[in-house]
Amino acid sequence: MLSAHALTRDFGERRAVDRVDLTVRPGRITGFVGANGAGKTTTMRMLMGVLGPSSGEVRWHGRPATAEDRRGFGYMPEERGLYPRMKLAEQLAFFARLHGAGRSEARARAGELLEFFDLGDRADDLLDSLSLGNQQRVQIAAALVHRPTALVLDEPFSGLDPHAVDAMLELLQREAGEIPVLFSSHQLDLVERICDDVVVLAGGRVVSAGSVDDLRSQETPSYRVEVVGHDAGWVRDLAGVRVDSIDASVVRLRLAGLPPAELVPALAARGGVLEVTRVRPSLSEIFREVTR
Repeated sequence: MLSAHALTRDFGERRAVDRVDLTVRPGRITGFVGANGAGKTTTMRMLMGVLGPSSGEVRWHGRPATAEDRRGFGYMPEERGLYPRMKLAEQLAFFARLHGAGRSEARARAGELLEFFDLGDRADDLLDSLSLGNQQRVQIAAALVHRPTALVLDEPFSGLDPHAVDAMLELLQREAGEIPVLFSSHQLDLVERICDDVVVLAGGRVVSAGSVDDLRSQETPSYRVEVVGHDAGWVRDLAGVRVDSIDASVVRLRLAGLPPAELVPALAARGGVLEVTRVRPSLSEIFREVTR
């Protein structure tokens, strides 16, 4: 288990990360989301030991993480760190050997990952001869080449086409099934699709954390209401509700004091009601709500 406890980082008088607590559990994929400048990359760098915290602690299996622990982690940084004029297979094997793999093991592992990403026939090509999307695949392979004990990935899906995203997800499920995986992304629909847990950061602080279902349960329930007629504007005058949007006869609203059991009777007393449905909020809606 990889965790951060009251992790804080100051840059002069500016506090970029403010007492962040998070836990990344083995066998679970944790999405790390937040607006630009929220502190995600700084936090990930501290987890990896690339950047020292001003205060707080990174723990591995409940004890302070050491440099030796971190050597087993896989890391994909925001600034890609591959050698543009080095052959793909040679480069991946080099990274595997840095982590202690033997020569033949390193070459075999490099070939396996290149084949998985449909790059086996380009093993002897230079990195800078590839498209940006394929360079991204090689960067992901470099983070996995030594069979890491934990994965920390900063925007791993940036620049990937849908087929490459699917391949990456399959690889994560195969390679990282029993280890902690933390990745940051602005693609909230993708985070919602694949993550077991989510941590939301705003202004350097954790503002929400848990499984997507946990986060949904913390939100004020939202309802879709369809009324008779072409103008549902009258719903705004209903006591105890907050209207989010109106589109002709369809309203999205939240309860603001009105008990759920009284919503339909209250609507019916004011006008004709065709349908009332509780809406399952998306991660994007949850994110907007908790980061207001």
